Amino acid sequence: MTTAHTPGTEPAAERLLKPHEVAELFRVDPKTVTRWSAAGRLNFVLTPGGHHRFRESEVQQLLKSQRAETTPISQRRARESGAVTVADIEKMVADADGS
Repeated sequence: MTTAHTPGTEPAAERLLKPHEVAELFRVDPKTVTRWSAAGRLNFVLTPGGHHRFRESEVQQLLKSQRAETTPISQRRARESGAVTVADIEKMVADADGS
């Protein structure tokens, strides 16, 4: 099955992000984003002027996977530092309601 497009109604191209925009999402320096692309961790598109751009969908996918990997570590660090996490508060509330 083929999909026909009438002229001028082609699907919009995916949004491309600049290195500093990606860096803001990950809370890192833009140079880190450049290193990630050089290491193959993040694919990039070169503009005609030779600038790196990153597909928003790929950036979001990497951001989600990184958050999934770091959440348990963050919770462990919070406990080690004596901080109270949201999970701790929820457990305290549940315990108080059950008593």
